[in-house]
Amino acid sequence: MIDRRCLLAGAVSLVAAPALAASLQTLTTEDGRQVQVSVWKASGRPRGLILFSHGALSAPGKYENLLEPWRASGFDIAAPLHVDSTDHPDRAKYGMADSWKARLLDMRALAKAFAGGKPYVAAGHSYGALVALTLGGVAAERPTGFDGSMSDAAVKAVVAFSPPGVTPGLVSADGFKTLARPALVQTGTMDVPPGAPDWRVHLAAFENAPAGDKYGLVLNGVDHYFGHLICRPERDVPAQSDGLKRGVEVSSLFLAAYGAGDRKAMRALASNIGKDAIGELTLR
Repeated sequence: MIDRRCLLAGAVSLVAAPALAASLQTLTTEDGRQVQVSVWKASGRPRGLILFSHGALSAPGKYENLLEPWRASGFDIAAPLHVDSTDHPDRAKYGMADSWKARLLDMRALAKAFAGGKPYVAAGHSYGALVALTLGGVAAERPTGFDGSMSDAAVKAVVAFSPPGVTPGLVSADGFKTLARPALVQTGTMDVPPGAPDWRVHLAAFENAPAGDKYGLVLNGVDHYFGHLICRPERDVPAQSDGLKRGVEVSSLFLAAYGAGDRKAMRALASNIGKDAIGELTLR
């Protein structure tokens, strides 16, 4: 039986463990762009596949503190370098308005190459979390010139760390009502976007989605980057390690339950619902 204490101990050791370097592959999108993809192979026999979309201006390698524990728990992971990344060689050719379409095409190419129609988990952080939610059924704004469905029937679950809330021109409250897959939506009590009243805006996907297998995780004292542990490692602020350990613990249980069909993990996830000193996990 998996219990919270055992999972937390595992999460601590995984976060502290040296990360396995990603291998790099190149894919070609429908619009002819070359996309660099970071690939992490699962530890041991793979339990499932995660396709991950990074935050705006960031890059896959800046998420190893989150992705390495998922890899170590048995998931293959593939993550593209989107055109809005400061690490992208052609970033100057694309404005932020172009990035939404490019991101969706990146993920379509990724799903074709790595999933091939088989089930996978869509995951992401910030801007990338909205990409993951859209793959899972959220009716976000359709980019000009984007053909076909923005969602993917092969997505079995969604992990969304700090997704945008209602954003004019990108996603509405009604758009979140079409989320069609089990989802974990995370934020923190210091995760306040510029101009927003508070951190609760990040829970719009959780609060507006149809009830059933939707989890909201709010972590006390956690900001958009867990200090500097994901997305922006250059930030000169303290690491929010306890928050990340809890985020890893809950997301790993969710992945095992909904990404690998692990019934023990499902029961352990249910046992974590409620409040504690680190935060609160809620189920709708």
